[in-house]
Amino acid sequence: MPSEKVLLAKQEKVAKLTELLKGSVSGVLVDYKGITVEEDTKLRKELREAGVSYFVEKNTMLRFAMKNCGLDGLTDKLEGTTAIAVSAEDQTAPARILGKFSEDCKGERFMLKGGFVDGEIYDEAGVKALSKIPSKDILLAQLVGSLQGPLQKLAATIQAIVDKENGAA
Repeated sequence: MPSEKVLLAKQEKVAKLTELLKGSVSGVLVDYKGITVEEDTKLRKELREAGVSYFVEKNTMLRFAMKNCGLDGLTDKLEGTTAIAVSAEDQTAPARILGKFSEDCKGERFMLKGGFVDGEIYDEAGVKALSKIPSKDILLAQLVGSLQGPLQKLAATIQAIVDKENGAA
């Protein structure tokens, strides 16, 4: 039986994890077994630059925190070596970055386990599908680009009408 001090420390840890998960719009669980320190450092840097928190936590602590957040569907994925990446702002960043890294490792040493976006649970295949979605900035740029073409044509047509009327006058 753990001492009261150890038990309180574990309860505080679960409370912090619960708050972190509740404040996150997305998260991905991975099995990181077999990657090198150099690969891990590079991955952590890329995640940090994207505003994603990535850390290793004991499965039992994550299990309690996920149950507190209503993410019970992910608790069966908490086996073996587990790391979690969470984002408070970008729904696809953790899946996009970790999915690409998993593909680079050919899914042998670094495997996606599952994830969540806005409380919806995704299995490994779902996380892989999420990883193919471009970032929010790229999607907005594509939207602006698709709107720009028709607007330029409209402006050119209106200008042609104005020029024609000025020429006739």
